[in-house]
This record gives sequence, C-alpha cells and structure tokens, in this order.
Amino acid sequence: MKIIVTDFEGKEHELEAVEGWRVMEIIRDYGLPIKAECGGSCACATCHVYVEGEWLDKLEELDMVKSDDEEDMLDEVFDLQDNSRLSCQIIMCEELDGLRVTLAPC
Repeated sequence: MKIIVTDFEGKEHELEAVEGWRVMEIIRDYGLPIKAECGGSCACATCHVYVEGEWLDKLEELDMVKSDDEEDMLDEVFDLQDNSRLSCQIIMCEELDGLRVTLAPC
C-alpha cells in the first residue's frame, strides 16, 4: 500500500503505508515536515492535511467521517478548506491504497 503526499514546495512523495497506522504516523516516520504535536490524540491540529477530492468520498464510504472533536480542532487551523482533515484521524487500510494528501500550512 502507498500514500502520495505533496509537501509545501509542491513535490510529491510516494510513501509505503502500513495497514492500521494513522496517516499522520506514516508521514512523520518518513521525515516529512508534519508537526503532529499531540501524537494522534486529536488534541491539536498540527497534522492538518488536504485530502484530494475523490478520496473524501472514499473516507465517507469507509465511515471515516469527521468527529465532533476533529471538527473542533479544524476550527482553529489556518487555511481551512472543505477537504481539510487531521491526518491522525485517517487510519490506513487496503481501500485507501493510493490516497493523496497535501500538507497544510501550520
């Protein structure tokens, strides 16, 4: 499995993904510039990403919709967009193979 992450300069990185890991963990472990200060407990918004359009529908199909806690955290981010998500709240699975996200400014 893999995810494709676009960094702040617009460069794409194809990362090997592990089923059951949070997308935030994968991005962080590859050394890309994601702060992820709370470590995945949905207590900050430093793992903010933009999910590419078609993948938003897939997340809904998989019942990975935004929780109230995630919505509250996203209310505090810069450059909030309709496709904003916290990458700590997206759990990698086979159906998300090829997921595309862009790191959001923090």
